[in-house]
This record gives sequence, structure tokens and C-alpha cells, in this order.
Amino acid sequence: MARAAGSGPVRDTPSVVELLARGRSLCTPPLRSAVARLAAPMDTVAAYHFGWIDRDGRPAAGDGGKAVRPALALLSAEAAGAPAEYGVPGGVSVELVHNFSLLHDDLMDGDEFRRHRATAWTVFGPAQAILVGDALATLGTEVLLDAAVSGKATAADAARAVRLITTATRKLIDGQAQDLSFEHRDVVTVEECLEMEGNKTGALLAASAAVGAVLAGADDRVSDALQRYGHHLGLAFQAVDDLLGIWGATEVTGKPHWGDLRQRKKSLPVAAALAEGGEASRLLAEQLADPKGRGEESEPVLAARAALIEQAGGRAWTQDEARRQYETALAALDEVPMDRTVREHFVALAEFVVVRER
Repeated sequence: MARAAGSGPVRDTPSVVELLARGRSLCTPPLRSAVARLAAPMDTVAAYHFGWIDRDGRPAAGDGGKAVRPALALLSAEAAGAPAEYGVPGGVSVELVHNFSLLHDDLMDGDEFRRHRATAWTVFGPAQAILVGDALATLGTEVLLDAAVSGKATAADAARAVRLITTATRKLIDGQAQDLSFEHRDVVTVEECLEMEGNKTGALLAASAAVGAVLAGADDRVSDALQRYGHHLGLAFQAVDDLLGIWGATEVTGKPHWGDLRQRKKSLPVAAALAEGGEASRLLAEQLADPKGRGEESEPVLAARAALIEQAGGRAWTQDEARRQYETALAALDEVPMDRTVREHFVALAEFVVVRER
């Protein structure tokens, strides 16, 4: 089923906005169809979470996210020389799994806002958020198996895609468990933080960057290289997200200011600052070890903590790490003999991930 990768004429490279829009336009209809399989009221809760309806059930044009993962799934099919449409079941699958994790993360972290509106658990209750998250994860496997039934992929390639996504889902859950455990520790090393973020964010982006190619019949050499691209892109993405979690403006992130500091998350900037060992690092460690006021610190206290992280070099180190992971991701693309335009698209998406406003 795989198409031979060619070196045909280079077309005008679409903007990242167009790449993301293509991912949404091709993947949203089957995504809606998959969600419609859920029993009531889970279908309503999921539709609200995706931004398709408001809390009263009225149609809404909410922000459903950037759709980076579906865009990567479509590109990965093209990297294997196949039409982008071969990656659609993979794009739907990774979006379902991603949103399973968001529903559960919001509840576990106590986040009351996502994408500039109330999170699903605050509107429909924790039990519904848990059930819908579980259902979305299951649907992520189901749509891949459906690809074989409908003839959009061979049974063998669909099975490979299922293994890819289920392994990524397990690693994602591992990463969330590690992240939660870090909140009860005073110090987390940079290496531990990178391992956690490689699981929590890198694993699913790795799967996103390869699942379309797998469905199109690409061999393991191509799949492995695309997974390395996605893994390192995920680490770059999370490094930037960690910066936004401390210094990002609410109008950009859709979350309360200083969100990660309020929860005393051991994100990369914090881990890097603690490893520096100077006076600012010592003062930061003392603050994080103090149980008083946990989750209730005032704005001035949080601003002072952010300043300590910056003084200890945590912000600069994380910015450099995001760039390093970005460059490592691009190096992996050199192992795949893909159309030059497709490679430019991968590069454009990676650049978008790293230079998000912060």
C-alpha cells in the first residue's frame, strides 16, 4: 500500500495555519462521528470538551486546540509517499487519545479553565470527565481497527498502528503518574523531568508523526525515524509549555497566571534552577519545601518565585533546551527519503511549536 517517496517538483509551501486547518478539515468529521458513538450524556460532555457545543448544548465555535497531532499524522502519510488521506484514521486516533489525557489531567490538576472556558469536570462533574476520558481512549483504538475493516489500511498495518498508539498511551499515563509524584517531592532532577516529559508529551507526538506512515505501509526504518522526530519535537513542545506555565499570559494560555507555580510543579525551568546550586537556587528550594500556603500563595509571592527561577538560570536553560530538542527532531528527518516539500512542512510545524508566543 505504501507509495514510493519521490522528488517531484516543489510546490508552494503552505503556511502552518493551512497545515493545521487541513488537519482539522480532514479529521474533524470522522472525529465527530466517532464521538457520536458514545452513549448519552458522554457524547454531550465530549462535544463540550471539544468546543462543539456550549454548556447548554447549543452549537459553538469553540477553540478545539491547535490540531498539531492530526496535522503530523497526515504529513507522516505523505512522508511515506501516500496521499495525506491515508493518515486520517491516525489523526483521529491521536486526537482522541490526546483529549482523553486532557480530560483526566484537568481533573487531577484541579484546573478550572482550558481553552478560555470552564473545564468539563467543573461543568459536568468529575465522574463524567473520567468516564468520557476513558471512552475517548478506547475510541482511539477502535478507529484504527475500523481503517482495516473499511479497506483504508491493511489488517497488518492497522495492527501496527494500534500497537503504536497503545504503547504511546501507556507511556503518556506513565508520564502523568511521574508528574503527579513529583509534586510531593522537594527536588526533581533535570534528567527525571526530561524522562517524565518524554513520556507525557513526547510519546504521543512521536506516534502522531509516524502513524500515518504506518497506516500507509511504511517500513520500520521510516517509522522509527519519524517517531524520533516526534519524540524530540514533543520535548521541545513541552519545554515551551513549561515556560508558558510560569511566564505565559492568561490570554495566550487560557489558564490562570502563574498556574504551574501555584501547584509547585517541578517543570523544566524549576528543575534546571534547582540544579544550578547558587543563592537563588537555595532560596527557591527553601520555598518549595515550605508546606505553608501551598496552592494559596499571593501574586507577589509567585512573582518573586518566578524571579528566583529566572535568576538561577531556569528560564534561559529551558529556552536553550527547546531549541536543542528542535534541532535534534529535524536531524531525524534526514533519515527519511521524503519529498522536499513534505520535509519543509515538518520543519514549519516544528518551528511553530518552538517559537510559540511566550
